[in-house]
Amino acid sequence: MLHHPPTAAASARVVAPKKRGSYNCGRCGLPKKGHVCPSADGGSASLHLPRSGNRLRRALSFDEDRPSSSPVPALEDEDEGVIESAALVTVEEPEVVVEEGGGEEEDDEAGWDGEGSLPSSCMVEILRRLSPKELMRAAAVCRGWRECVRKVWRSAEELRLRVSPRSQIGIVGSVLQKCAGLTRLALRMESDVDATMLACVAFSLPNLEAFEINMAENAVNRITGDELGRFVAEKRCLSTLKVEGCTNIGFLSISSSSLSTLWLSNLYCISKMVFKCPNLRELSLDFTRQQNDSTDLITMMECLGRTCPRLRNIHVASIHLSNEAVLSLTSANLRDLRMLSLVLGSGITDAAVTAIVSCCTNLELLDLSGSSITDSGIRMICNVFPETLSRLLLALCPNITSNGVQFAAVQLPLLQLIDCGMSICDTENQNESAEKNVYPNNERSGEYTKCQKLSTMKSQKIYQKLIIKHGTLRKLSLWGCSGLDTLYLNCPELNDLNLNSCTNLHPERLLLQCPNLKNVHASGCQDMLIGAIRNQVLNEFAAAVKDHLPCKRLADGSKRVQVPHFVQQLSDDEKQKRKRMTQCIVHQD
Repeated sequence: MLHHPPTAAASARVVAPKKRGSYNCGRCGLPKKGHVCPSADGGSASLHLPRSGNRLRRALSFDEDRPSSSPVPALEDEDEGVIESAALVTVEEPEVVVEEGGGEEEDDEAGWDGEGSLPSSCMVEILRRLSPKELMRAAAVCRGWRECVRKVWRSAEELRLRVSPRSQIGIVGSVLQKCAGLTRLALRMESDVDATMLACVAFSLPNLEAFEINMAENAVNRITGDELGRFVAEKRCLSTLKVEGCTNIGFLSISSSSLSTLWLSNLYCISKMVFKCPNLRELSLDFTRQQNDSTDLITMMECLGRTCPRLRNIHVASIHLSNEAVLSLTSANLRDLRMLSLVLGSGITDAAVTAIVSCCTNLELLDLSGSSITDSGIRMICNVFPETLSRLLLALCPNITSNGVQFAAVQLPLLQLIDCGMSICDTENQNESAEKNVYPNNERSGEYTKCQKLSTMKSQKIYQKLIIKHGTLRKLSLWGCSGLDTLYLNCPELNDLNLNSCTNLHPERLLLQCPNLKNVHASGCQDMLIGAIRNQVLNEFAAAVKDHLPCKRLADGSKRVQVPHFVQQLSDDEKQKRKRMTQCIVHQD
């Protein structure tokens, strides 16, 4: 009998037909969708997580919870090519801000199948208290949990993302699209940023109200002024904008009726700057510390008063600030101004102070750090703002003395903060430079000439004393005041004192009568001074003599006897005072 080989058609009929796979798990019998079988192998290769819209939950995690070397496992098979990049987009804060009243959520049951299931609204209220990484894990439990997690992300209001150099703009866009209800967004950029990121944010978040871009040390902000102005014009709900690293702005024109807060840092060589924001309340402009900066500050100050009449807080930091720029600002007649900070302007003198006190009569904060004002300028400030000024910052002002600081403490009863760090400095270095100027290329020698120079330097080395008695002062900063050798403080409300690098402060000339003092910074001070501070604020030596009974001489003077305990009992006020003194912390680092 002859056997013929089967034909192709016959072989096709022999093969069993393809069958549709089961919807249930072959190990435990539960539905596969939204299910992770507990009896599966331990290897990560055999773990198949559900296919759903989980790109957001995969992208949101914590640095402290996830090792940097192991990427987050993929939650979608179709996105395996971007697992590593998505894992590097993380949230810095451990909390997720969501809306309190999610009224649109249905009260269907969520959880495992059974009688003990929770309503969806209760499940969402529980899940909203979890961290992003915990939410990612909760979404892989079952379908009901995954839907509840989606509702949590849809109701999120605030999000903080760290974008690493390996992340792609598409990953950030997918994250933002999952949270379309966001109103506050903060990006920590560790890679270069350009207008593509602005377009992604503008497209994904139509209701954005607050936007912040923070740049890492090696990252570069390539956003130009035209692109930033276009972004602000398109976002009609934007009220707060904070951008760092604005070195490529060039020309800046911002027009918005909703913008109320604008912070721009690292500005450099701005050809023209125009702000048309009638509701702008707070403006902060921080320029680079470069001498070749060609920004016209005078013209910029003139435009602020005309286009932003409701400004209340102004902060400008530039080494090119001068009296002319301050006069241009004061000519705008900003009567609602409450905070004025003009920092690092060595060209600001008492003439600028005269213009400030004549225009701004309701200032609550005045910061002229780095200026060249004198004690006369401080007296003008005290004469005009005795009823309003509560914070005065005069750090890095070499022309002021302790007399001006004492006068401000006496004349400003509402003062809560004084900062005069590096202002009351030792004049030893100035004397050395003066000697070099007096005797340039001096060829004379001999003991008489040397002794004459030393006596001249010793006679010019004069230290200052500072005595402050104030009822409302809470913070006092004297960092780097090497010209102080005497300090007397009687401030019952003072809780923070900065004495860092006060190298010439004498331990026996220090008196701190501040019962509510909580923090004393004494880094760079002498050991004896630190011991004197501890003795006064911590009362360390009181414990050593706690059990020691004081002696008292008899009336006839014959001998001394020990005073019993009941004679030296402390009152309740003194006990509370000693208890408060032990709560202070002395920082030496």
